[in-house]
Amino acid sequence: MKTFLILFASLISTSLLAQNITGQWNGLLKVQGVQLRLVFNVDKSDNGYTATMDSPDQGATGIPVTQTTFENPTIKFEVASAGLEYIGELKEDEIIGVLKQGGQEFPIDLSRTKIEKETIRRPQEPIAPYDYYQEAVTFPNKSADITLAGTLTLPKKKGNFPVVVLISGSGPQNRDEELMGHKPFLVLADYLTKNGIAVLRYDDRGVAESTGDFKSATSADFATDVASAITYLKTRKEINKNKIGLIGHSEGGLIAPMVASKSTDVSFMVLLAGPGIKGDQLLLLQQALITKASGVSDAEIKKLTDTNKQLFELVKKEDDLEKLKSNLSHFFRTTLENDSLMEIPSNMSKEDFVSTQINQVMSPWMLYFIKSDPAITLEKVKCPVLAINGEKDLQVSPNENLTGIKNALANGGNEKVTTKEIPNLNHLFQECKTGLPAEYATIEQTFSPVALALILNWIQLEVK
Repeated sequence: MKTFLILFASLISTSLLAQNITGQWNGLLKVQGVQLRLVFNVDKSDNGYTATMDSPDQGATGIPVTQTTFENPTIKFEVASAGLEYIGELKEDEIIGVLKQGGQEFPIDLSRTKIEKETIRRPQEPIAPYDYYQEAVTFPNKSADITLAGTLTLPKKKGNFPVVVLISGSGPQNRDEELMGHKPFLVLADYLTKNGIAVLRYDDRGVAESTGDFKSATSADFATDVASAITYLKTRKEINKNKIGLIGHSEGGLIAPMVASKSTDVSFMVLLAGPGIKGDQLLLLQQALITKASGVSDAEIKKLTDTNKQLFELVKKEDDLEKLKSNLSHFFRTTLENDSLMEIPSNMSKEDFVSTQINQVMSPWMLYFIKSDPAITLEKVKCPVLAINGEKDLQVSPNENLTGIKNALANGGNEKVTTKEIPNLNHLFQECKTGLPAEYATIEQTFSPVALALILNWIQLEVK
């Protein structure tokens, strides 16, 4: 469910032959739908070559490179502080290469020609001016002492409308839930507002225009942000206070029931690929499905699953953070010695690797999510619920999670429940081929019209 961007530096090296590698080299890095231009500026000195790197799209210039080697035709650049390594082959006026970071590889070629970003088609994205009222808003979360910034869209400037609050998935998201080159919440808000439903979407705490610290927050903290959004909407005369709903995507589908189970102000709820099984089980199943679809053997998948089961058990059994840190250190060191599936990147020391793994597992969000059980909260939800998943969702599998949601709501006595698995859709509700996250950015469609219509029709029946 999570996505990541990279910031890095590189260089060009010395040639023992008469090849001239000084000057400016340009490249375009593509990572999960995001395009980053890179510019490498190479100069010759008495001791060889020196260089800096610019990343115009991140506002970074003059980044130094720590080590450069050139053994014709291979060029290697290293930035030890960022755990980065670039290896390329010089071919006339091009460098054909691969960037490595965190165990992942990203192809990127460099040339003398200035690079422009490629135009990505997103035909569903609305373009201003819109045929409805839009307002930039802010509202406080007093319990967290932060201010959240977002956009409120209304079918008309004046009126009294039903409304939904959009709750994003995991990872730092802006109000459009922008990821992989797509803006699903922008498309969803546009569609609903055009059809008579007001929408409030906002930047996650600590993201874009919202204040606060995202890294220290858990799903429970994000739930207080949603509650604050509802409090704000109740102050707006354009909002029908008896028809306030929540739409949560992915982790947002874990957060929405937290709020709905405690608030009588929530009159309905839509879960888009929301979790219905325990957090550790979801992560194990997600990993198994994605690796299998990527061509990993069943034997390797089993080994990986068994290793992570041990890891999650450590987390669930130990509440003392110092003891947990010690246990995790022993676990990762032992695993490195005995598990061929876990490898240390060539440009990272063992100590740095173990420290990185521990920090990832011990983040407040991860500790909370591994121990989470959505059934406990879902059993307390009494409002009408629509839960939908894509058939090819490899991140939140449809069968296990929809069944878990339905059973938990039924155990709590809630009979106002609709669940639906939509054929051929992935985790982002795009029509797809494989369902793999790597495919998301390559698909022009942002949100399936079938899913949009299903959501709208269900909400319209609930707000009559």
